[in-house]
Amino acid sequence: PGHETLMATMLSGSALMDGAMLVIAANEVCPQPQTKEHLMALELIGIKKIVIVQNKIDVVSQAVALEHYKQIKRFIKGTIAENAPIIPISAQKGVNIGALIRTLDEVIPEPTRNPDVDPVLLVARSFDVNKPGCSWRDVKGGVIGGSLIRGVLHEGDDIEIRPGRQVQVENRTKWEPVETKITSINAGNTSVTEAAPGGLLGVGTKLDPALTKSDALAGQVAGLVGKLPPVWERLKFDVTLMERVVGADSEQIIEPLKHKEPLMLSVGTAVTVGVITNTKKNQVEVQLKRAVCAEVGARIAISRQVGGRWRLIGMGILVE
Repeated sequence: PGHETLMATMLSGSALMDGAMLVIAANEVCPQPQTKEHLMALELIGIKKIVIVQNKIDVVSQAVALEHYKQIKRFIKGTIAENAPIIPISAQKGVNIGALIRTLDEVIPEPTRNPDVDPVLLVARSFDVNKPGCSWRDVKGGVIGGSLIRGVLHEGDDIEIRPGRQVQVENRTKWEPVETKITSINAGNTSVTEAAPGGLLGVGTKLDPALTKSDALAGQVAGLVGKLPPVWERLKFDVTLMERVVGADSEQIIEPLKHKEPLMLSVGTAVTVGVITNTKKNQVEVQLKRAVCAEVGARIAISRQVGGRWRLIGMGILVE
């Protein structure tokens, strides 16, 4: 866990994951504020398969490492990670990495996937792969990168990307999906003709690279034409707030959400900002600055501004 402002990135990335490693340094008292915040995030996003990694055991004595192990045990009691294995390692010296890999294999087995469902690719990045000054004959289409969470994609598939691009219609901005064709698929460094879930994919398309350059499509969703979840400009969701803001130096009690309050919401790989337009007991409606594509029932991580930074305060489940 790095800097608190990376929480949005971490939340959007963890939407893709089947399990997680929580890395805790043995030469610092546990828990550090960020460690708490990240464990909280795992609880909110619902990642249950967790392996705790006690790193840097090469820089402390055995007695300190054991005391630190007890601190970790106390910290995770009563949380989603209560029964998670704790593996002591030194990444620097390569100590005990074998045991870690074996544990990851046991705790986070590969989920069974159904190849027949409609594919959904969460776009985490997008790029223009053309070198400046290349000839127009050699220009390649835009590339989207992300994780296929279900279904299978093939080279040659016609796909659409939602919410797509913003267009002006009679003084209003609306979002229109972008349609294109898959020209290539790369998994790691290998080129493949079809891809199933697991790992990250680079998908070459026939899009104008201007649309994909510098992560312009990050946070969008790609899939077969007409088969994607709906696009929302307003979200209505059930809210579960945490009791206190973790990660801040002094933990503050979390106030209820207020009318007109700005929130940062992470839905899948999309991070968007919105303003509360309506609040009921445990339900809020938010008008978004940027539309998102998400299924009903999707989990939403909610952050609010606390002391000039966005802090994770709870989660929501999209109802409509």
